[in-house]
Amino acid sequence: MAKHKKFQINCVTMVIKEGGIVKIRLRLKDLREDNDLTQKDIAAIIGTSPQYYQKYEKGIYLIPVDRLELLADFYNTSTDYLLGRTPFSRPYPKNRRQK
Repeated sequence: MAKHKKFQINCVTMVIKEGGIVKIRLRLKDLREDNDLTQKDIAAIIGTSPQYYQKYEKGIYLIPVDRLELLADFYNTSTDYLLGRTPFSRPYPKNRRQK
């Protein structure tokens, strides 16, 4: 059991060192503010509580993939953009996303 917990801590630490958490946090907050929405508004859109969404935006909790996809669809962007893997906010063409 202790090895499993240590493994999880190492994975989170590695993600933070790569800057992934920081990029996700900044993108989520920037997009929300650019659209004049509150954390409560976004929480309702993705089907979670405002408290959970606040923790996603602060980087305390990692956002589940299904909720990340909902946010990408709502903001009309790609999950890669939200994750900080690309600087381009435009979503992929529909024929590429459906595969």
